[in-house]
Amino acid sequence: MKYNFLDLAKANEPYMEQLQEAACNVIKSGRYLHGEQTNLLEQEIAGLCEAKYCIAVSNGLDALRLILRAYIELGVLHHEDHVIVPANTYIASVLAISDNGMTPCLCDARPDTMNMDSSLIENLITPAVTAIMPVHLYGTPCWDEELMTIAKRYDLKIIEDNAQGIGAKANVPGINGTFTTGGLGHASAISFYPTKNLGALGDAGAVVTNDEELAKAVRTIANYGSDTRYHNIFMGLNCRIDEIQATMLRVKLRYLNVENMRRSEVAEAYETHITNPLVKKPDIFDDMLQIWHQYVIRIEKRDEMRSYLEKKGVMTDIHYATPPHRQPCYRRFQSYRLPITNDIADHAISLPIGHPITASDAEQISKIINEFKG
Repeated sequence: MKYNFLDLAKANEPYMEQLQEAACNVIKSGRYLHGEQTNLLEQEIAGLCEAKYCIAVSNGLDALRLILRAYIELGVLHHEDHVIVPANTYIASVLAISDNGMTPCLCDARPDTMNMDSSLIENLITPAVTAIMPVHLYGTPCWDEELMTIAKRYDLKIIEDNAQGIGAKANVPGINGTFTTGGLGHASAISFYPTKNLGALGDAGAVVTNDEELAKAVRTIANYGSDTRYHNIFMGLNCRIDEIQATMLRVKLRYLNVENMRRSEVAEAYETHITNPLVKKPDIFDDMLQIWHQYVIRIEKRDEMRSYLEKKGVMTDIHYATPPHRQPCYRRFQSYRLPITNDIADHAISLPIGHPITASDAEQISKIINEFKG
């Protein structure tokens, strides 16, 4: 195909020598867990998110699971609690809630951001609701004054799913006065899945928070519940990152701003050059920093458009064709009225924005899209 959706080998090619050297250094060190690279990565991610603490872990889902589990162990949250979460999200956000014996409360999306609609949150509040989980979907911050006001009014924890938003900035400060996603709420989870803007060469994730007690609990639970060797204060898990992934991420972290800027240039090219009236483009917000993990358009004749683009050499994807409430494992939510989420699920197409796509490629893809007649 002329325009692949994503080529991870191409994405890592510019850093190959640095990655190889970093991996060799770890191998030679003989320290493969709990080492210097993990400690340094945690400091750097905490700094990036403008937060005090970071605990590097096994993946993004585990990061979310650990935050909720730690709050439960500390008595802040409880197994029977309800958590408000976007309906338009990858299923991992919802799985983390269910995994802790809690109940997800699905909130519909805004048509413009495709993120959770804060104006709908208060209608979902019950005495059982103790937390809100905003998801910075596709790299657009899910944050506003209304969300914070509601969280303060009802004393709710805000747990960010920052799997797709690392490096993004909101237009309203968070509870700690900072603007960077991952440091807006009480705690956040990051995914370093290889396809992310900052991707490992395998699975990895992180928990970020300003709460020292929570940070200690997360770190302990992630290491079998052990606070000191062979002394387990929690019935914990094994959710540790390894030194190889930590050092890979440290190499690539140096270039995160470059990667995010490249994606922004591709998004701006799509915005400028796609003129087909059948296509609804994602909104670009000048007062916030979007990092464009995905560039998602919407069109009524989605299957026809995807087939047409494939024939023209343009590969696409769908994020996400089957939202959580339409999955077999969550069939109890199928009756929920979620019109915007359903519309996005039925009409969304993700255009190529990762490597090796350039702004020039996006201009050519736009011309192909403009020729689609439906």
